[in-house]
Amino acid sequence: MDFNSVYKGLNITNKFRIFVLQVIKLASFMVKVGILGGGQLGRMLLQASANYQVEVHVMESDPECPAAMLTSNFKLGDIRNYDDVVSFGSTMDALTIEIENVNIEALYALVELGVNVIPHPDALQTIKNKITQKQYYTAHGIKTADYLITNTLAEIESHTHFLPAVQKLATGGYDGKGVQVLRTLTDLQKGFDAPAVLEKMIEIDKEIAVTIAVGADGQQIAYPPVEMIFDPELNLLDLQVCPAAIADTAAENAVALAMRVATNFKSAGLFAVEMFVDKAGDVWVNETAPRVHNSGHHTIEAHYSSQFDMLWRIILGYPLGNTGMIMPSVMLNILGAPGYKGLAVEENLDKVLAMPDVFLHLYGKRETKPGRKMGHATIVGPDTPEMLEKASHIKKTFAIIGNEII
Repeated sequence: MDFNSVYKGLNITNKFRIFVLQVIKLASFMVKVGILGGGQLGRMLLQASANYQVEVHVMESDPECPAAMLTSNFKLGDIRNYDDVVSFGSTMDALTIEIENVNIEALYALVELGVNVIPHPDALQTIKNKITQKQYYTAHGIKTADYLITNTLAEIESHTHFLPAVQKLATGGYDGKGVQVLRTLTDLQKGFDAPAVLEKMIEIDKEIAVTIAVGADGQQIAYPPVEMIFDPELNLLDLQVCPAAIADTAAENAVALAMRVATNFKSAGLFAVEMFVDKAGDVWVNETAPRVHNSGHHTIEAHYSSQFDMLWRIILGYPLGNTGMIMPSVMLNILGAPGYKGLAVEENLDKVLAMPDVFLHLYGKRETKPGRKMGHATIVGPDTPEMLEKASHIKKTFAIIGNEII
């Protein structure tokens, strides 16, 4: 049933909309929910949806995307195109995203039509642009690195006193792209000649993340902080450890800071807040993702309610789940092997599948290239050094190569 047509055009509050969704569920009608984007995050959202009375639709421009093979409700379309998003979303009761690069104006139009859009377009509008995101932190007194806004390469050259710094493109950056470290004057030639944020570099001890779940009623709950270890060349998440090996005070401050970030967005949804812990133990906000996120993949096996399960609870108006940790965990991103591209081939898959306490997730991407996210492995257990050894063994043993040598 397309219940959206019943209240489309009516001036109703979000609380009433959630009440309507509850009535639908009690009457055993199926809620229609659309996902904009069909990558691995959309795929894992689909997998988690099987536990709920929900009809899930996906829109993506690639008919062979990871989510396409898991649903018969796939629509080919461009999530950046106004007409495509409105056409797709207007038939849904609720809509969510798996990537920020969507048409915001279309989302506002859908809200006016009565579609429950999570996260709210206001929050997404602020977050998707690195400049407005940093200004948001400043406006709300949230501790973040000092920064300058630059629009051209020449502007960077007039701020050499700010070095060493990190430059981030205002829009379009993703998976390590759109970020450039500028340590010395000779690095300036690598800068972006486009609107960007130039951040003063912090002496980082650890990089961490805290995911906050926000219900339709504004209730918040946090997942424990995780430590993130990045590949220095690809600038991609390599390993993640939960719980993060940080002082209790830093952990408490991180959760409190992440909750402040989420509160001021005034939106239901999931907010993955990436942060730095400096040498003195102080916590700084780096950036936020308003969706399920790479830093939360370990929750599928290691926590009572995964980040994907949690988002479905939020969308459907159910009580928030239990973010508690079942077991400590280490997550390893599986990237396309260097030197190869083309059709993906797994090497030594059977050896990884035979390892105890290891859960392998392959994303179903037909094509690989160096550094492309092809899957992840989550290792659970009581001993972190032992889990890290297993992760190292997986990296040495398992590879996804292409059928073409570069």
